[in-house]
Amino acid sequence: MKSRPAGSPSRSPSPPHAQRLLAIYLNDHLAGAGSGVSLIRRMARAHCGTSAGPPLAELAEQIAEDRESLREIMTAFDVPAQWHRVVLGRLAEKAGRVKLNGHLVSRSPLSDVLELEAMRIGVEGKASLWQSLGILAETADHLDRAAVDRLLTRARHQAAVLEELHGDAARRSITPAPAPATSPGRRDRGLSRRTRWA
Repeated sequence: MKSRPAGSPSRSPSPPHAQRLLAIYLNDHLAGAGSGVSLIRRMARAHCGTSAGPPLAELAEQIAEDRESLREIMTAFDVPAQWHRVVLGRLAEKAGRVKLNGHLVSRSPLSDVLELEAMRIGVEGKASLWQSLGILAETADHLDRAAVDRLLTRARHQAAVLEELHGDAARRSITPAPAPATSPGRRDRGLSRRTRWA
């Protein structure tokens, strides 16, 4: 091994290229946004005519607009869309439909719970994206910090709507129905059985 001449600077690995990392980051979120738009639109169609239909339809419109905002930001930073990532994201969303939800063919009420949980995770990830871009906006002149803040506020509102819808879906699907009224004698026997499990 050759020794390094005294006084010469040591070589350190080159730092990652910020633009390349930004491109990877934004494209990952673009792929997730495509999956989210596909899922929320399908949910809105499935609940058309129900009380959940209007809020889901509004969410679908907003989330599609958020995806377009992300594309505009990518254009501003000269980041091309890597469509193979988008396609893989769509395929993953379609594969996610094949799951054990208690029904083999028809849609299960449990599907609502699982899909709303998936959307909530996606929206929270999107909020993190807007937070990161808000930090970037502090030094990037062509990124409007106020616009990013509005996107972050809307993502938090979307998460709140999804949480409310998720609670309703959980109550419909996995909360036991109230037990029928029983005679005093039967109620006492039931209490005795529960006592033995205590």
